[in-house]
Amino acid sequence: MSASEQKNAQESATTSEQAIPSILSDYDLYLFGQGKHYQIYEKMGAHLHTLNGVSGVNFAVWAPHALNVSVIGDFNDWNRSAHPMHRRHNDLGVWECFVPGLQAGALYKFAIYSLYNNYAVDKTDPYGFAAELRPKTASIVADIQRYLWHDSEWMSDRGKHQQLDSPISIYEVHLGSWKQVPERHIEGNPEEDRFMTYRELAVDLAAYVKDLGFTHIELLPITEYPFDGSWGYQVTGYFAPTSRYGTPDDFQFFVDYMHQQGIGIILDWVPAHFPKDGTALSYFDGTHLYEYVDTRKGEHKEWGTLVFNYGRSEVSNFLIASALFWLKEYHIDGLRVDAVASMLYLDYLRKPGEWVANQYGGREHLEAVDFLRHLNEAVYSQQPGTVTIAEESTAWPLVSRPTYVGGLGFSMKWNMGWMHDMLHYMHLDPVYRRYNHKDITFSLMYAYSENFVLPLSHDEVVHVKGSMINKMTGDLWQRFANLRAFYGYMWGHPGKKLLFMGAEFGQWSEWNYKESLDWHLLSPPSDARHAQLLAYLRDLNQLYVGAPALSELDFDPGGFAWIDPHDSDNSVISFQRRGTKEEDTLVFISNFTPVVRYDYRVGVPFAGVYYEILNSDATQYGGGGVVNELPMSSAAIYWQSCPHSIVLTLPPLATIILKGQPQPLEVAETQHEEEEHTLDESRL
Repeated sequence: MSASEQKNAQESATTSEQAIPSILSDYDLYLFGQGKHYQIYEKMGAHLHTLNGVSGVNFAVWAPHALNVSVIGDFNDWNRSAHPMHRRHNDLGVWECFVPGLQAGALYKFAIYSLYNNYAVDKTDPYGFAAELRPKTASIVADIQRYLWHDSEWMSDRGKHQQLDSPISIYEVHLGSWKQVPERHIEGNPEEDRFMTYRELAVDLAAYVKDLGFTHIELLPITEYPFDGSWGYQVTGYFAPTSRYGTPDDFQFFVDYMHQQGIGIILDWVPAHFPKDGTALSYFDGTHLYEYVDTRKGEHKEWGTLVFNYGRSEVSNFLIASALFWLKEYHIDGLRVDAVASMLYLDYLRKPGEWVANQYGGREHLEAVDFLRHLNEAVYSQQPGTVTIAEESTAWPLVSRPTYVGGLGFSMKWNMGWMHDMLHYMHLDPVYRRYNHKDITFSLMYAYSENFVLPLSHDEVVHVKGSMINKMTGDLWQRFANLRAFYGYMWGHPGKKLLFMGAEFGQWSEWNYKESLDWHLLSPPSDARHAQLLAYLRDLNQLYVGAPALSELDFDPGGFAWIDPHDSDNSVISFQRRGTKEEDTLVFISNFTPVVRYDYRVGVPFAGVYYEILNSDATQYGGGGVVNELPMSSAAIYWQSCPHSIVLTLPPLATIILKGQPQPLEVAETQHEEEEHTLDESRL
């Protein structure tokens, strides 16, 4: 930029400042500087505004190291001198201008001229509410307040749907590849598939999820991103739903419709890093504004991304406002915070010499820790009833404990250890499982150290890891049997549940973000076991949602008790899940070998008649039909630390679930005498 152009731009900015009053008050700027303006998105970015009776759009952007800034767009032929912005007289470096006559739908960017190195760049709006479809990158003026919501019933009660004692069963979804629509675009070209729109997805996905009994869906990031292959985890638009599937109105309809069907929505949200795309946040005003200057803190070389500067209040404010924005303006019910481990440790994926220690010489990222605590405190104070879930893979303590006791403040945390142990175990030939019995018992050593979600996520079915059904061992029958047994055990294990799309019907191929799920597997002539697995999962969810013992004390040690964790020779485990009422107790027994166990005695918590309420080996689920059809009366025979016991048949590679009906003491004593007589005769 020439000296004369700089002078003209500065004079225009001064004139603009004198002519146009600001919608950003000094108090707004003060809070922003303190990192505590939680609705800063209402002032920053582009907003429809009426000034002195004239309608238009007010623009504001934070660029403290800019010499001058202007708004360019389709409304001024991208002319950098047409609409200069004025800088507020403070140290924050916020620039503003008002463009009369402008309406929603206008395309725009910020043309920034830096104070340093003659750096000039056109940037998308960090606070923009909408963006062009990739590969285009302009921001779009959008009015997100015009949508009329119809989910007031859900919103008034949403806290009840996701309390720690509520059943939470989550279906994890990538919207672009859940289901696509075949469409011939140009005559003569081969048929191609297109994305479903938010509105199409709302209707189809809600019906599917509701039928299967999931309580929530979790969306891989829909915050705007440029590269499809990142699956949304390299975000450029922290306030914009991706335009791949429609407009902000369309996404609001999606959320609204889900809520009307009684389905909660958790959004994957990525404050750990952002891409280096030159049109977005990186090197925003000719300086490392959003990222750390020192690449030993500010760059993830393995991921090719930059790390947010959590120690800068305006950056922290930007991220926290983004989190609150989705919860408030789009009625999102919770955030799954991605890659928390990469935030907590300064040496995460870094070799010696590639990271810098904190002020005490440690590897803990203290500024990120403070940010996460601030984030969770803000979420729970500003949007009560919502949840935050940490994807955190290390042994960092107190992740899901309140900040006032030294925790990070998350509602829940993914149990990555349980996931890795169980996938290792299920991949073993049953012959060797007896030597790895700890894989299925160790998780209970720490199950109550955090509020856990049990995840079988998208990360486990990509990059040659194999689909969930392909992780199972054995022949075709055994693979399905193993998977059903695994799911049954998982739904009984303490913790909320999460399953990635396609795993519910045993898709053979790995997840491919470019293609639909293999829906043809659910229809003839495909193997019926895919549809039967789906039916089994539906019944598991139905039981889970309706059984108080599986959620009331989910994060209370009183809600679980081993019956027998030691039967490694038979690769059998048995345990109780308890509610606040004894009669709600459920007994889970898993046999992880392909051998039928006849006359297997198992301890039960109280005297009574026990009924098999779910058996993964039932023929309707594709199993062999080894079931316990008749009620099983308990005997007062002490067994496996239980005062009573029953005898049953354990089906091969299966999980069975029992529910007891307590009996009066005198009936139980009579049955005990009869059982003793039978045992005496057998000895003779």
